[in-house]
Amino acid sequence: MRQHLTVSPHDGYTDSGKVRHIVLYRLREDNKEESARLMKEKLEGLNGKIEGLHGLRIDRDCNARQYDVCLTADFDDLAALKAYKAHPLHVAASDFVHEVMTERAGFDFEV
Repeated sequence: MRQHLTVSPHDGYTDSGKVRHIVLYRLREDNKEESARLMKEKLEGLNGKIEGLHGLRIDRDCNARQYDVCLTADFDDLAALKAYKAHPLHVAASDFVHEVMTERAGFDFEV
């Protein structure tokens, strides 16, 4: 069963500055290493291809705790993050991620 928990700022958010987007993923047990490698390839491959996206990276949890993979990405502003989420290249990568994950938690904030 896929569970989603996304926490985003509401009150007091100004949408006047850069936004950091962090998503933690738990991957399915079957083929976990290959799934993580492909996630990194597909998502980091978006760098330089989507306007307003700066420095997307994928990291593995070196302590092997609750989540397996962390995505961190910086955007010009909240509008750029929204455009990224709807961009066809992101949608294609996201479709793959949804096939290999079991859970995610996200958090967006101004930096």
